[in-house]
Amino acid sequence: MTAAKSELLFAPLGGTEEIGMNVNLYGYGLPDAHDWLMVDFGITFGDDSTPGVDVICPDPQFIQERRDQLAGLVLTHGHEDHLGAVPYLWDRLRCPIYATPFTAALLRRKLEMDGLLNEIDITVVPLGGKFEVGPFSLELITLTHSMPEPNAIVIRTPLGTILHTGDWKFDPDPVVGEVADEKALEALGDEGVLACVGDSTNVFVPGTTPSEAALLDNLTEVIGECSGRVAVCCFASNVARLQTIFEAATANGRAVAMVGRSLWRMNGAARETGYLTDLPPFLEAEDAAHLAKDEVLYICTGSQGESRAALSRIATGNHRDLSLESGDMVIFSSRRIPGNELAISNIQNRLVQNGVRVITDETHFVHVSGHPARDELIRMYQHLRPTIAIPVHGEQRHLMHHTELARECQVPQTVLVENGSVVRLAPGNARIIDEVPVGRFALDGHRLIPFDGDAMRERTRVGLNGSVVITLVVDKEGMPYGDLMMTSYGVIDREEESYVVEEVSQEIEDALAALSHKRSRDDDAVQETARIAARRYFQSAHRKKPLTAIHLMRI
Repeated sequence: MTAAKSELLFAPLGGTEEIGMNVNLYGYGLPDAHDWLMVDFGITFGDDSTPGVDVICPDPQFIQERRDQLAGLVLTHGHEDHLGAVPYLWDRLRCPIYATPFTAALLRRKLEMDGLLNEIDITVVPLGGKFEVGPFSLELITLTHSMPEPNAIVIRTPLGTILHTGDWKFDPDPVVGEVADEKALEALGDEGVLACVGDSTNVFVPGTTPSEAALLDNLTEVIGECSGRVAVCCFASNVARLQTIFEAATANGRAVAMVGRSLWRMNGAARETGYLTDLPPFLEAEDAAHLAKDEVLYICTGSQGESRAALSRIATGNHRDLSLESGDMVIFSSRRIPGNELAISNIQNRLVQNGVRVITDETHFVHVSGHPARDELIRMYQHLRPTIAIPVHGEQRHLMHHTELARECQVPQTVLVENGSVVRLAPGNARIIDEVPVGRFALDGHRLIPFDGDAMRERTRVGLNGSVVITLVVDKEGMPYGDLMMTSYGVIDREEESYVVEEVSQEIEDALAALSHKRSRDDDAVQETARIAARRYFQSAHRKKPLTAIHLMRI
């Protein structure tokens, strides 16, 4: 294969137009025969608009149909929105996976829970490592983020070099892990960068993101204000925050207990790969029960209001080992992920009703972001000096603002992409040349179902408008025979039922009477006519469009 006849492509299947569910493809080869590299394979989480669904996965249909051309999957770091889809969807791809030690340790724990540990080939790459995946020559550049071992990926091809940033910031004192390797970024810029595909999360934030180390004094002071129990709620993946909280607790003479399975999994992966090893073991909640209120601090999961997480059960008084009461304090050392605002507020309000003091980043400096603010983005572009900038990891407003910033940084070409866009990076100027199918799966119990399928659509409709099931008996002429039976959920109160049944019956009878002789003998026509009449009644009388089903019997 000659470079002169080949092309270099980029195609995001998730993580663009949204924050979360990152999955990106790079293609190199002849126009009808590309080799593909996947970078990250993440999930996002359900919210109040997705009843019964906690996990949402990308639909990898495009690359699944080309999996014999998929050379491998490289993970930038261990956050769920970058690797969480692997246990659910790897069977559709069955490609090698590459990750640094900490990320690999996290992934192995997830795979073990799903019985997949011995089925998947994970190649561990050292920090700063160089390796080959198909026709792609890859190099990892260490950055900083809110968890250990975040990596930018250098992708070298005969048509040019790409830097995929992953999630990152420039933190001079990250507490856990190495500082960002800015010398390697500068050297890459000197070598020449065709394209930078980068994080847009904090593009609206001026200046630089504060360092993780800057939190210690503030957390220490806030914890010192409480004479009761203290619980700190944070993202389980924020290993540096675990150390910061431990040091702040120790400064106040408090032992530290952890509450939540995901925290213990993260702690195990961290210690296995050399992080947190200077700290003594954390206590289990039950082991801390004998300590006085002012002698213990609890680190809890549930910062996003998750109903099954530790904090939710604590707030409702349903946790086996921990309860909070008047005079205690809960510190939310995290940001609100868009979509979770109501769930978080509900938990915070419940805590306040119980007399618990709630501390958040809205009133106190108790959290720092893991993403770059504007000055850090500018510094990255100064290091790299790319020809092309493609913003990802953000909503449309983030991406648009990021393209404007890249132009201000004198990047010659910018491309505003959507999930499914196929961008030709080379040869020629960068431009969108095609669209490929994208979509989502909802994890419903133990099965994946199409996010836009009938089950999800109907569940949402029932949640918003209720449901009505009518059993209708008709004679051979298609007219009602006897009284209909109706069962409704979430539409009317029981005391309304009798007169509503009468009115619905009349609407259906009038509609059936208007049918032609031929259609009145067609069961499908009678059933659909009755359904539309019932829905029309509820829309007119109750301003609702319930999910309506007719069970038809003809005698």
